[in-house]
Amino acid sequence: MNNKTKNSTGIDRSYHHSTAPKIVFALGLFTVLIFCAWLVLFEGWTAIGMLFGKTWSLSDPTRARILLACAAFYWVRLLITFFYILQRKVGWDEVWGLLIYVALIEIGLLLLGGGAFRNYPIELSWLDGIALVLFLFGSFLNTYSETQRKWWKADPVNKGHCYTGGLFRFSMHINYFGDMVLFTGWCLFTSNIWSLGLSLLMTLLFIFVHIPGLDAHLAERYREEFAVYAKKTKKLIPFIY
Repeated sequence: MNNKTKNSTGIDRSYHHSTAPKIVFALGLFTVLIFCAWLVLFEGWTAIGMLFGKTWSLSDPTRARILLACAAFYWVRLLITFFYILQRKVGWDEVWGLLIYVALIEIGLLLLGGGAFRNYPIELSWLDGIALVLFLFGSFLNTYSETQRKWWKADPVNKGHCYTGGLFRFSMHINYFGDMVLFTGWCLFTSNIWSLGLSLLMTLLFIFVHIPGLDAHLAERYREEFAVYAKKTKKLIPFIY
């Protein structure tokens, strides 16, 4: 059976280690993390402002440090995903696209929440606590659900069958739902309502781009098993959709 298949989103799902692209992605994102640390811990944002003759500062350093910690946590989670969980081929175009995408998100949320565009701090509140809980819970849903699937697929008895257990019994794409939840929390912690547009955009991409393409791939590969699974399981949001 030829596993070199692409879904409608152009993702090659054939098995491949893709060691070099994964290492480049990990190092590239680590560089972004170092840059974020420079902005927050070593007044990098102030230094950039001076280059333009401006007086720039992060007016909310406490919030900025927590957002930096979120970025570091997310980097670790992506390392686990890329080097332990992910089995399919990762192309160079995907690596560069994802690297730029994540870099813009991390730097953007850091500056937005850290007070780069306002001159006052926002006191931490219960809403920020909820935001961090969402960030951690969404991270758990994504990584643990995919780890469960990996463990299940490692058993030769399950070869060629569609995984429908673990957290995936609550949603066909519970890993995507986890991303929705974690980015909602991440954006919410910036205390800027406009940042939630990022979470909304991600949700729309999942619903109208990524999920249809992946479902088409799974339907072709697992046929009747997937049809039964799709009929009785919510597509994205447990118990709702």
